[in-house]
Amino acid sequence: MERKGKGKHTQTHTKDINRMKVPVSWKTIGLNYEINNTEHHTKKLSKDQLIVRRGQPFTVKVELTQPFNPDLYPLTITAETGKHPSENLGTKSRFGIPDKISRSPSAKAVWKVELEKRSYPLTGSLNLTITPPADAPIGKYNLTARYRNEETLLATLVVLFNPWCPDDSVSLSDEAQRQEYVLNEHGIIYSGSENYIRSVPWDFGQFEEDMVKICLKILDVNPKHLANAANDVSARCNPIYVSRVVSAMINSNDDYGVVEGRWSGPYSGGNEPTHWSGSYPILKHWYDMNCQSVKYGQCWVFAGVMCSVMRLLGIPCRVITNFQSAHDNNKNLTIDVYHADYGVREKETKDSVWNFHVWLECWMTRTDLAKDGKYDGWQVVDPTPQEKSDGVYCCGPAPVKAILDGETDLKYDVPFVFAEVNADCIDWLCKADGTMTKMLSDTKSVGQNISTKTVGSNTRLDITDKYKYKEGDLPHVSKLGQCSFLDMLHFSVCEHRADVPWQKVKFLSHLSTGHSPRNLTYSSLAFL
Repeated sequence: MERKGKGKHTQTHTKDINRMKVPVSWKTIGLNYEINNTEHHTKKLSKDQLIVRRGQPFTVKVELTQPFNPDLYPLTITAETGKHPSENLGTKSRFGIPDKISRSPSAKAVWKVELEKRSYPLTGSLNLTITPPADAPIGKYNLTARYRNEETLLATLVVLFNPWCPDDSVSLSDEAQRQEYVLNEHGIIYSGSENYIRSVPWDFGQFEEDMVKICLKILDVNPKHLANAANDVSARCNPIYVSRVVSAMINSNDDYGVVEGRWSGPYSGGNEPTHWSGSYPILKHWYDMNCQSVKYGQCWVFAGVMCSVMRLLGIPCRVITNFQSAHDNNKNLTIDVYHADYGVREKETKDSVWNFHVWLECWMTRTDLAKDGKYDGWQVVDPTPQEKSDGVYCCGPAPVKAILDGETDLKYDVPFVFAEVNADCIDWLCKADGTMTKMLSDTKSVGQNISTKTVGSNTRLDITDKYKYKEGDLPHVSKLGQCSFLDMLHFSVCEHRADVPWQKVKFLSHLSTGHSPRNLTYSSLAFL
């Protein structure tokens, strides 16, 4: 069922105009809500709020009380977002007709306006086409207009990411995928075990009433915003930054996060994680309770809620389930189990393998990693609080391509996600003299049946081959070097070519199922 925001449609922007003393030059302002929101794929969000996507024009109709003569009296418009708008930070832009604005040389995210041909300047009837840049920070904006030294509020609007815009860093070319990963309110989350996969319906509800203000509230109460609001709002132009912020804010471990996790009972004071079947009741409760976390969630709840927020903000997103998912606590890319010899205390470990774990993939460019687009596309982002990343409980975005190729030196959190799908499970015998002997090594069980919903249907799509090469499918390896390894580490280099730093050794051990890095010869190494 299609959900639509409440409120009556009106072409004239009387509500905002009446808040101010309207200058005599301005008669009426029409924001063309229905037309604009339909063209920007936001119609289901609201009928009486202007919600647009960056990099795409929207129209505003202005009736002046006198003829429009831009040569004598230019029209100047200012777009501002956040409490500390700045041209240099991209949170303030001045533009106009004619566009002879004196801007800062380092001004970012400059908007533009054009006068449509169907305007009638002599009668003061103007049809304006306004375009926020494709790199504008997302969020709530005020547009003010100045004409003949008289200023009025032109519009209050929300700007979102735009997968339909080729210049946006979340651009997604396939319309069927845009419909699925941005606009679809209903999905499936997979759970169970590798041999018994269950389909759990989930209602994302990203077009429910109040979802815009709920999601913007999540951004506004994040610790980075509270510490430095100006820089935080400026950084909202970047889906990498936004995804890390939202990943941290969905769990409640270090902030005013949405969901509190609990992995065993009792679940007093809240609901069991299996109680939830959709995101909106959770997000609405969090918002109504003044940002108090909702009890309780586990991985599929965290992922489902974050998927709703990301789709609302305009970042294409899908839910992923990894069966036999490793949790590598000590970052050595193995899951270690210690067994005590007679008379020896057993060594504790926090490593574990979960029967399944759920995370997200978000679609974006990664020009911070490579200019050739190698790491663009799907990125793993995980809101479940497992380990800290840069001191915060968040994870990603980690390029799926980097995980596949074992490029564990790349941002963000690639080693952790790599271990979730590739870690070896090793049993160790702890001896009385302090030494350890490897008893068993399982190189195949972790990372099975990695699954997501198929575009346009409710069938399961297996994407394991996007994370792990099939056995025998080794890519071409060149510029070989000769190395030896410390037995306990996956990538500790004792000897290497003198002209190549050890940090630049790329390990391709996982490319063939069952191959452990410690057992590799030099032929499985490539120097960058």
